[in-house]
Formats: sequence, C-alpha cells, structure tokens
Amino acid sequence: MSQLETQTHHKDHKTSEHNPMSNTSASAAEKIMQQARAIQPQVGALTLAERASFMAKLRKVVLDQQDVIIDTIQKDTGKSRFDALVAEIFAVLDYIEFLEKSGPKILAPEKVPTPIVLFPKKSRIYYEPLGVVLAIVPWNYPFYTGLIPCITGFMAGNAVILKPSEFTPLQGLMESLFYKAEFHPHWIQVVYGDGKMGSDLINARPNKIFFTGGTETGKRIMKQAADFLIPVGLELGGKDPMVVFNDANVERATSGAMWGGFCNAGQTCTSVERCYVQSGVYDEFVEKMTEKTKRLTLGTDKDGNSDIGHITTDDQRKKITVQVNDALARGAKQLTGENWDKTSKYIPPIVMVDVPNDSIMMQEETFGPVVPIIKFETEDEAIRLANDSEYGLSASVWGGDKAQVERVARAIVTGNVSVNNVMVTQGNSHLPFGGVKASGFGRTKGSIGVRAFTAPKSVIFDGNNGKIEPNWHPYTSKKYGMFRNVTRYVFSGGVLNLLKAGLTAVKMEIYASKIGKNGR
Repeated sequence: MSQLETQTHHKDHKTSEHNPMSNTSASAAEKIMQQARAIQPQVGALTLAERASFMAKLRKVVLDQQDVIIDTIQKDTGKSRFDALVAEIFAVLDYIEFLEKSGPKILAPEKVPTPIVLFPKKSRIYYEPLGVVLAIVPWNYPFYTGLIPCITGFMAGNAVILKPSEFTPLQGLMESLFYKAEFHPHWIQVVYGDGKMGSDLINARPNKIFFTGGTETGKRIMKQAADFLIPVGLELGGKDPMVVFNDANVERATSGAMWGGFCNAGQTCTSVERCYVQSGVYDEFVEKMTEKTKRLTLGTDKDGNSDIGHITTDDQRKKITVQVNDALARGAKQLTGENWDKTSKYIPPIVMVDVPNDSIMMQEETFGPVVPIIKFETEDEAIRLANDSEYGLSASVWGGDKAQVERVARAIVTGNVSVNNVMVTQGNSHLPFGGVKASGFGRTKGSIGVRAFTAPKSVIFDGNNGKIEPNWHPYTSKKYGMFRNVTRYVFSGGVLNLLKAGLTAVKMEIYASKIGKNGR
C-alpha cells in the first residue's frame, strides 16, 4: 500500500470509527450502496492470491486483538468469556485460515468434462463476483456471524455491507480490525441502525442478501427482495433434536446435552432444544443431567471461570419465561433452576421433563438455557419425534450401533447432524452449514458456501476455424438421418457404438461444412 493510500485509508477509518453511519434514511443507504458499487471493481480486480493475503493479515490481527474483541463481545452480549473464545474467536480464526488456504482453489477457474460429441471443445466454469453483498446479522454471535459472510463475500470478489444487530453493534470493532489488516475502508462497510436501515439497504438493491436471524424476519426480507429479484441466503432458527439410544455412553451424552443446551446461555440456533432419550437409559440420563447441571456457574466473568453468562435481550428473557410457565401449567416438571425469579437475565440452566409435545417449548424456538428431556421407545418413534418440527437446522444422534446412528442421521430432515457429539459440524470449515424447512436455505462455509457468493459463468472454447457445426442450418433429410444415427449410437452404450458414433459424426461434419458453404 502506497503512502498516499495509507494516509487516505487512515483518514477514512477514523471517520468511520468516530462517526459511524447511523442515519436510517433511504438517501444514506443509497450513498452507502453507491460507495460499495464504486469500489467493487477494485475488489474484483484483486487476484485470488492477493485476496488470500488479506485473509492472512486479518488472521494475525484477530489473533493479536483477541482479548479486546472478547471484551467488546462481553460488553454487548453478557456471555461468558469462554463462550466468546470458543465460538467466536477460535471459530473465526479457523474459518479465516480456511479461506486463506482453500479459497483460491475453490474460486479458481474450474475445468469440467466436455461430451465426446463436442470434441475438441474445452469447458470451464468461472466463479465471478456478484457485485455488492449485504449481510444482515444477529446479536447472539455478533462477531462470528458478522465476520463470516463479510470475508466470504470479499474473498469471492464482492464489496460487502455489514448491518449488525442494533442490540450488539460491536461499535467500531470490525472497522478497527479491517483497518489494521489494511483493507480499504469501502471494501467492507459497517452500517449501524435498526430494521429500518436494513430495509433501506435492501431497497438500494444489493446483488445478494445474506441474513442470519429469526424465521419471521427472514420471510419479510425475502418478500422485500423478491420485488427486485435479489438472491437471498437465509440462515434462520432451529429446534434441534438430540436422539440418545440405549447403547449410548450416558456419561458423555449428558455432558454433550448440557453443553449443547446451555452454551452461550442457550442462545444458539443449533443448541439442543429437544432431547429424546430411549427408555432403557432415560432414568440414568435424567439423573446425571440434573446432577451435572446443578454444578454450573453463572456470570459474565473476566477470567474464563464462569459457565454461563446472561441472556442478551430482555425481550428474549420474556419469551423464555412464557415457555417455562406454559410447560409447567401443562404438567411438566422443572428439575433445575427453580430459584430463577423470572426477571433476571441471568437465567440458571433449566432441565425439564414430562413436557407435552403441544407446548410452546416443544414447538417454538427457545433460545435460552432450557433443555426438555422426553422418553421414547423405538427407533421409528425417535425419527418421528425428531422430524415433528417445522425447523430443520441441526441434530445429533448418540449410540454404539454404527449402522443405526447413520441410518437415523440420514432419516432426520435437517441440514446438519453430529453423531456422538453436538454442534460439531460448525467446527469443520470444509463442511457447508445451513438448514432446510423453516430453518432457511443456502449455505455458508465449505466450497458450496464460498461459491454461493459468486455467479458461476459457464464458458466453452472452440477453435477459430471454418468448420460448420452439424446442428447448424441448413437442415436436410440426409443430415437428419446421420444425426439420428449418432444419437442412437451415443446413448446405447458400449465401445462399438461409441466408435460408430465417432465415425458417423466425422462424416456428418464433412457433409455439414460442404452444404454450409455451398448450400443444399
């Protein structure tokens, strides 16, 4: 970066950091979009190696600034320090490294086979930038969910606009990290505001919208985007089942259920929200789960010594209160967390049993530290219960019969499954992540997720010669007969038929060139 570019970069960064764009007017959104459109060709002109080099710089900055990042995350969310370290810092660093090393290979022009009847033509796929990507992200993992679509969109050659949640804006943090990593300030713009700003940005017509958040908001975004035919990726809510069979290791499974249900105070779209346990180990599972849960600690700590922080928004606390009260009124039993006063955002982890299937807790996303445990008898019943939800984001299956756990993992209608583990699919950046049904569509991460931020362009190369293609005009009955024979030979199979097809095709090309130049 030249001295002039560095000075301009520093000036723009300071403006962004100390006077962030928070004006929710449509004109402000249009200005932001114009800046993104103007800078995008510069991003697209960077080679894949150059974009990867910015990933390397960003990785070093995040690693160096991790304590500052965690402090900022805790200030906005109230989560425990360990949750911030594992699910935000470590996960982000892993994905940055994935883009740095694998991104250029994933996005490089791809050679694909060309049918023999098109010989000697060559086929390629180019993964071109879409233009401007708008990422609207939630408050539960503001650093992780904010950075992942930004750097993926950038790696694919797009300019990016990030609209964080107004509840957890991480004000100035992202801009500071990008500045330290020497990104141009308009390559990735951070725009503050509420839902009105998000709507205004959509009206400014980005080339792709990636939204992470609640299902109802996702539906509204999709409706608005439809007017402009803007492609949308939606990573929405979940009601993830955990299925535990009799031959599962109960000690491990209960610890998995506890972490899967209570990490980040249960504010995870893939958290364990329905725990189905086979009757043979049900009593042991409930006893161990209850015992372990009672030992967990609450607090927004500064030394990594607290298990669970507080719920981020008071609105979410109210929803959890409604679900717990509804379940209790319908005959459910609460085994832990009975001392919660229903007003504090520090909600102790709650284990419940005998929760009716038609209760709010079993039908709607909970997004809090609450795990209901339900008994089942047979494999078929477990599959039916696991699929009895409008959501399909993630699931886990636990047991010792390898054939059974794989069979059940395949039978559950969901986007992700962890076997004898929980929420671990997100830990592999090579795996695509996303859901089905009301949990949304589209994928992040993995080669599928990276290419989702591109416009694939198909290209076939042919020679610059005087050959006339046999399928071009003029048509004749003789050419028709020859093409009919080629069709039969090509699709009948066998080496002999393939040779016949090749011989007939050569004769047809000679004939086509003759009549193409001289007429019938």
